[in-house]
Amino acid sequence: MRILFIADPLDGFKISKDSTYAMMVEAAARGHAIYACQQGDLLLRDEKVRADARRIVLAEAGAGDAWYATAEAMHAPLADWDAVVMRKDPPFDMEYVYSTHFLERAVRQGARVFNAPSAILAHNEKFAISEFPQFTAPTLVSRREDELRAFVAQHRQTVFKPLDGMGGMSVFRVNQGEPNLGVIIETLTAYGTRTIMAQRYIPEIRDGDKRVLLIGGRPVPFCLARIPKEGETRGNLAAGGTGVARELSPGDRRIAEALGPELAARGLLLVGLDVIGDYLTEINVTSPTCFREITAQTGFNVAGMFIDALERAAGMS
Repeated sequence: MRILFIADPLDGFKISKDSTYAMMVEAAARGHAIYACQQGDLLLRDEKVRADARRIVLAEAGAGDAWYATAEAMHAPLADWDAVVMRKDPPFDMEYVYSTHFLERAVRQGARVFNAPSAILAHNEKFAISEFPQFTAPTLVSRREDELRAFVAQHRQTVFKPLDGMGGMSVFRVNQGEPNLGVIIETLTAYGTRTIMAQRYIPEIRDGDKRVLLIGGRPVPFCLARIPKEGETRGNLAAGGTGVARELSPGDRRIAEALGPELAARGLLLVGLDVIGDYLTEINVTSPTCFREITAQTGFNVAGMFIDALERAAGMS
């Protein structure tokens, strides 16, 4: 089948750890034709949502610095591809929102888009955990300084984070008595104009912020525990954390098996749950990662499981 990946510029891929690259390799190995474009290559013309894309031919291992070559162009409605995979990394800014509008219109024109654009829009990666309070630590979402201060006073150790952050960006651990609490709140909320999330601090972060992948509603049997570096609260790999693959714990599996079928039914083929201890902290739906790290450390073919699910969802198997 023909698969279109909407992604960041290919020249910026770090293929040693890029999950989109792993998907492409698996798809190409099965004989599928791989195409790529960026957000700016989407357009609405003659009432059709179209893409200006190029076919991608993957280089042989050890062939040099270039991991791909471009072949023929395809300028066509998105419905002409068998599957469209949205893999643009955050930030989830207005250009990302506009892309979901393009993609949602394309779905109504017959395109098969994964994850479903309406589901991406409906699931803010921080706020979405509020649907599943049985699995979350105490959480507050607000822009009000009095509420945020009261939350810190109640729970003593807390974490503040923006709702649109990624990779541990602007995440603060705040303890009761923090002398800079006021300026932290002012900075994150932009003086009360931006809503943020506060969560009770979970000390099990020392054992890792676990990425639990759901594919087609089913959990990958291994997670990647991202362990903070010395003196750091954040486990994100982008913040210097170390990724260690582990089998799912009973708590991980309980969360994954409860959320998996529900999220899949909403059109979310690939989801990355963030779990600390036995608490769900985020539901990542835009561009979940960690395929390469889990596969390298365990031998489990995460990309194979994803392409299996993509083939089923696109009606190709």
